[in-house]
Amino acid sequence: MMSMLKKNRIREKENWEKPPLNLALPEDEVHVWRASLEVPIPRIIDLHNLLSEDEVSRAGRYYFERDRRRFIVGRGQLREILCQYLGIDPQELTFDYNHYGRPELSNNHKEIHFNLSHAGETVLYAITCGREVGIDIEYLHRDVDMELIIRRNCSEREKLDFDVVPGELKREALFNCWTRKEAYIKAQGDGLALSLNKFSVSLLPGEPAELIDTQGGVHETARWIIAEIDAGPGYIASIAIECQGWRMRKWEWFCEKSGERESGAHELTCR
Repeated sequence: MMSMLKKNRIREKENWEKPPLNLALPEDEVHVWRASLEVPIPRIIDLHNLLSEDEVSRAGRYYFERDRRRFIVGRGQLREILCQYLGIDPQELTFDYNHYGRPELSNNHKEIHFNLSHAGETVLYAITCGREVGIDIEYLHRDVDMELIIRRNCSEREKLDFDVVPGELKREALFNCWTRKEAYIKAQGDGLALSLNKFSVSLLPGEPAELIDTQGGVHETARWIIAEIDAGPGYIASIAIECQGWRMRKWEWFCEKSGERESGAHELTCR
């Protein structure tokens, strides 16, 4: 079986699009945005000015300047993207945080769910209407102890699957497993209340992403869809989405110059 997986392995075409001016978020769509964290200094200043006092304080707690910049850019762009749906200024957005520190929109916008993840210079944002979502991206070539991660975080089924993966595909299998597990945990919204080794996901390269089993049995497994996202060369990403009956739209977020958003803000359409 593995020899077949090594041949003719087909990934979904990237197909990242420019968003429409009249951006809407139907209940049967999941929007994923891809953006860069490496932007010019004037752009960082603009994004810094969008942040709340709490976010500025959090940015200041990062030891390395690069990490501070990436936090500022990641959260500032999140505000800009969310405001494409809400028709308000980015500074007007307010967030609540659950017991585990997960942010959610406050006031009258709680029907909008979002999650974000970054690796290297790339950040992904997942936006939905009325359904939970989690997303994770990892840099494929980061230096990790693969055997230690598998031993500590994977179920017995995942360990057996990993053992049969050829050596040249083990790194891809590891990050398939890790991003799918992280996306599912993040969609739950309750931190690590569910241990990573208490549920199983698919991991074989070339195999469809899937939540195989979890606590709560078949009903809970059927509640979630896990999908692979082609985030670009050198990255592996996954998304976990609540309920069936949706399609994914993938948008590219960029600004041509400091302070200019790619598309104007519009009132949310949530159908």
